Amino acid sequence: MRTTELVSGFRQSAPYVNAHRGKTFVVMLGGEAITQPGFRSIINDIALLNSLGIKIVLVYGARPQINQALEQAGLAPTYHNRVRVTDDDSFRLIKQVAGALQLDITARLSMSLSNTPMQGAQINVVSGNFVIAQPLGVDEGIDYHHSGRVRRIDAAGIRRQLDNNGIVLMGPIAASVTGESFNLTAEDIATQVAIKLKADKMIGFSEVGGITDEDGDIIAELMPNFAEQKMLELEERPNACPGTIAFLHAAISATRAGVPRCHLVSYDEDGALLQELFSRDGIGTQIVTESAEKLRRASISDIGGILDLIRPLEQQGLLVRRSREQLEMEIEHFSLIERDGLVIGCAALYPFVEDNVGEFACLAVHPDYRDADRGSLLLKSIIQQARQRRYSRLFALTTRSIHWFLEQGFELVTVEDLPSQKKQLYNYQRRSKILALDL
Repeated sequence: MRTTELVSGFRQSAPYVNAHRGKTFVVMLGGEAITQPGFRSIINDIALLNSLGIKIVLVYGARPQINQALEQAGLAPTYHNRVRVTDDDSFRLIKQVAGALQLDITARLSMSLSNTPMQGAQINVVSGNFVIAQPLGVDEGIDYHHSGRVRRIDAAGIRRQLDNNGIVLMGPIAASVTGESFNLTAEDIATQVAIKLKADKMIGFSEVGGITDEDGDIIAELMPNFAEQKMLELEERPNACPGTIAFLHAAISATRAGVPRCHLVSYDEDGALLQELFSRDGIGTQIVTESAEKLRRASISDIGGILDLIRPLEQQGLLVRRSREQLEMEIEHFSLIERDGLVIGCAALYPFVEDNVGEFACLAVHPDYRDADRGSLLLKSIIQQARQRRYSRLFALTTRSIHWFLEQGFELVTVEDLPSQKKQLYNYQRRSKILALDL
């Protein structure tokens, strides 16, 4: 029976549906994304996240819409140190633009037509005074007037709305304790909300599908320090996407303050948000506090994942078959690489204490993850363990991977060079090649 792509994709997404349920996501929707043809689909996907039990805070920006309104009114946008200077005339227009966008987004989230993905959805969209602002004041002699920054977040008030399954919608205008209003940036609000709520994720959109390397390929994962380097590089480019720079500013601050993952996806690619959240490898760039992949020692709870990984190789005759019972007894010898709960690589170090040597065995890497030399990573971990035990030599048996072992510094040896216990178990019908590495 042929498994369809729909069924395969649905099965792959199921662990993420369970993992994300009940979690809090802060979505930063810049004004650039709102102007795109795919905006309607993005709103539908955000509504879908809500229907899956994910708690959503949606923070929208209005930079291009504000600039357009100012231009039509004959007012030139003024900036100082990349921050808008909001005088009285421009602030009147900014409040109109922000208010209109709030109504438009609320209307989109309220849609429940029968021919749309939001059919039957009943979403409560809640806006309010969850953000208390304060003025930026004067900097280098420049008065920012009505431009402000976040002073306080009503985290408890937001959580009450999220617990009632509502989507909390926030715009760039916030009030102060003195009853004044100020113009804030979406990235400032999104960052502070994510930090105060201890959100599980912050998500942003940009023209590009993520942060790219020198070859133009999307970088799947960045630590905050490397993300900061990329941000500084982008700031030097005159044609850099402003949404990308704004997101990086927000993501770096959020991850350093404890938000585990911040995702950047494209607003041009239909369904990019869902692909990023519900597939193993995603489609955009994550700014993370720690890598999604972990190299660690195996435990009894990993047996199912290891069996799923090694069974196909056993069936092909590449690995010696191990029963579940045998694996349970030997699990302490195994190390593995885990990615989002999936075992994508494993290897074992079997001790031969009397001969002061170890066996490097059961090396397996998931076929979808063989392009980053994870086998070498596992080997390095096993070598480190062997050296800690003061073994003099590491040996391995293989029928297909001879050249790989030679590239790693192993040398071909004979059966006579095996430890006495292993020599007795050597399968002469299988005729595995024996390689050894002096430690």
